[in-house]
Amino acid sequence: MVEQTVDLQALTDFNLVAAHGGFGRASRHCGRAKATLSRRVAELEQSLGVRLIERGGRELRLTEEGRTLHERTQGLLAEIAEVREAIVLGAATPRGRLRVSAPTLFAQIALGRIGARFALAYPEVQLEIVAEDRLVDPVDEGYDVVIRVDPAPDQLLVGRSFLRDERWVVAPPGMALAAPPKGGAREIPVSAVVLSTTRPDVLWRMTSGQGVSVHLRPQPVLRLSSLSMVRDAVLAGAGVALLPKMLVADDVASGRMVQWGPQEGPAVEIWALHSSRRLVGAKVRAFLEVLERSFPKKVFSGR
Repeated sequence: MVEQTVDLQALTDFNLVAAHGGFGRASRHCGRAKATLSRRVAELEQSLGVRLIERGGRELRLTEEGRTLHERTQGLLAEIAEVREAIVLGAATPRGRLRVSAPTLFAQIALGRIGARFALAYPEVQLEIVAEDRLVDPVDEGYDVVIRVDPAPDQLLVGRSFLRDERWVVAPPGMALAAPPKGGAREIPVSAVVLSTTRPDVLWRMTSGQGVSVHLRPQPVLRLSSLSMVRDAVLAGAGVALLPKMLVADDVASGRMVQWGPQEGPAVEIWALHSSRRLVGAKVRAFLEVLERSFPKKVFSGR
């Protein structure tokens, strides 16, 4: 039986070409000759005995074996690079590229300032923050940290809650909360501005200023795709909405809108997560520390 070995550098070069979609783009990214990358990939194919890239087309196409190899090894190579960095640098100096995915609203409200604070403290780290409202795969999509609101348990992700918030029922100043119907029922219909994803049967449960539990049945007058748009519509007088405190606290304090009451239930938790399959490098630890220092009491203190 012949023992088969894989050249780690050739594997790294293959993943570089696959990630950038071609030899030319990979060459420009790493500063190495296109011919060198092509030769190393050909050597890898020869050692494995399979074709990894389809030649001849204008755009790079991976074979089925190539896609499998890329998907299974890119995360491992990143982890090896982190181990090397930890050994060579003693895990003391954060440096290199750091990619963070965060919900659009939180990114717009807080991460500009936090990102600047981090960049000034760690100039050898190239921080990139992407604002997006979708569940990303940190390994497959190359993110070091993902920020999520009330995340579901996931054995592939670990992290910590660094901020708590609550949702408020808010309304234009001239709109008053009606009294509950007689007969013991507490469900009150209200003209509301809601997100496009809001279910038709949704019920808002809140605690009124008198400490009474009130159930509101939103009657949508407007459906919008973002929380910022919902806020703007409330400020314009369109109706009532259920919005994060961190988004509307300044508006309530200034009198631009009124708060009817907080939503009942546990606090909203915002988490910073990273892959459980990868080591936590110095740059990730540094970013998590900056996040936590930005909210020492885990409460948002204003924009």
